[in-house]
Amino acid sequence: MKSRALLSLLADGQVHSGESLATRLGISRTAIWKQIRRAMGEGVRIETIRGKGYRLLTDIDLLDEEVILDHLEPPLGSAIDLIVLDEVDSTNAEIVRRRPELGGGRIPVCVADCQTAGRGRRGRVWQSPRGQNLYLSLGLIFRGSFAMLDGLSLVLGVAVAEALEEQGVPDVGLKWPNDIFIGGSKLSGILVELQGELEEGIIQVVAGIGLNVHMKDGAGVDQSWSSLAGALPERRWCRNELAAAIIRSVLRAVNEFTGQGFGGFRTRWQSRDIFSGKPLTATHGELAGTGLGIDDSGNYLLSDGEEVVSIRAGEISLRVQS
Repeated sequence: MKSRALLSLLADGQVHSGESLATRLGISRTAIWKQIRRAMGEGVRIETIRGKGYRLLTDIDLLDEEVILDHLEPPLGSAIDLIVLDEVDSTNAEIVRRRPELGGGRIPVCVADCQTAGRGRRGRVWQSPRGQNLYLSLGLIFRGSFAMLDGLSLVLGVAVAEALEEQGVPDVGLKWPNDIFIGGSKLSGILVELQGELEEGIIQVVAGIGLNVHMKDGAGVDQSWSSLAGALPERRWCRNELAAAIIRSVLRAVNEFTGQGFGGFRTRWQSRDIFSGKPLTATHGELAGTGLGIDDSGNYLLSDGEEVVSIRAGEISLRVQS
């Protein structure tokens, strides 16, 4: 959004004259008017008061790189290479593009206000409206085999859940293998993608996280969904604070996962399992049974009353029987 600086000045909800805005931004009043019109065209509600100026009517939660870094402890802030974009095709794709340019072992992190080609698991479109949600990706490196990647999505789910709980969100649930739920509806999703080829046991991964923050209109979404503002309207949600909380929690979880493996996450994941004890069916297969949680590798367990079947993450999804 090119009018970001202007909206920052209007964010206090007070009336600002075109002259004062032009002076503070060092541009002409005509340029101010053009930016006002552009912002309004992007869905921002701005009141024009004849002879007085402009007043912002829409609550604005602008993303700001410096504010996100300010919410991170100095060692952590210096360990990442953070970029905040107004618009991008996909934050995962941006990490792939930027990674070759980085040196010094810093972790690339991309946060965007809008995605034009956001993706979810199995190639599904991830709705990415401007200014409403959090779209965040990290470039991570692991040493090991491809088998660890299945457990990684569950580790990230625990990390996001713990970040939300630290922000005061109650009753966060996890849906195998990569979704975060609240009140029976999807709040957040995780997409883990392999980058490049396996080389000497080194795996480069891009971990994308989408979190519904302010979204009110889910046209085109084919499942029950929620947002933080919708589920907890009494709280004023700040995307910068949420981004910092998720970055902190994810990197903490990744360090634990790298050093100790998946074992320490199994109980934490199972305590939030929304499928536990429910009758389930597996898509792209004939499997059905009662949900028993996950095994030591992160595979989901189904019991049909006679035997327990282990389902590996991949193209198979689970759903509650209707």
